Amino acid sequence: TWKQTLSFWDEHFEIKAGMKVLAIGEREGGLSYYFAKLGCEVICTDFRDFPEATTGIHEEGGVSDRITYNYKVDVTDLSRYEDESFDIAVFKSVIGVLSTKERQQQAVNELHRVVKKDGALLFAENLASTKVHKYLRRKFVKWDNYWRYLKWPLDLDLFQRFNKKHYKTTGFAANFGRSESQKRFLAKVDKVTRPITPKKWRYVLFGVAIK
Repeated sequence: TWKQTLSFWDEHFEIKAGMKVLAIGEREGGLSYYFAKLGCEVICTDFRDFPEATTGIHEEGGVSDRITYNYKVDVTDLSRYEDESFDIAVFKSVIGVLSTKERQQQAVNELHRVVKKDGALLFAENLASTKVHKYLRRKFVKWDNYWRYLKWPLDLDLFQRFNKKHYKTTGFAANFGRSESQKRFLAKVDKVTRPITPKKWRYVLFGVAIK
């Protein structure tokens, strides 16, 4: 389900080698790896320290020379970075942890500030989805009590400062899978049934917001 975001980003924004990328909430370093492989210069950030496995993945992939690590980065306060410093800012499943819409708006405003004119915020974030999804999260997701899931379409106003916006919602059944094999199978079901699944039922939002 989440892998679909890469093709969606590519469809709506041209990523070029040499671009400067600010990757937020990158404890595992996956997006930093992806953009560095494309030839971008990446600032890999997280609020906590990085485990050795993160830098190890980058070293094994031969991209360490294009990645710089910044620690203790609070996405609601990016004052360490100047205005319009980056061609791209990117995150996956990050702003939900901020717990309130006010703090989420602060984060998006800061990301807007540090992105260059005609640059983009690329993101993938969890949606609130259905009552069944909410019940299962309360039961099985340990951080559900403080995570604020975005609401479709009410929370799209978070990105109103950007000049152009492209959105895609996806995912319904795959969230019910308990194992990776179940999730992969249900993700295939989701691809087939997506045209008839109401957007407010879906649990993933992909976005490209261009300044």
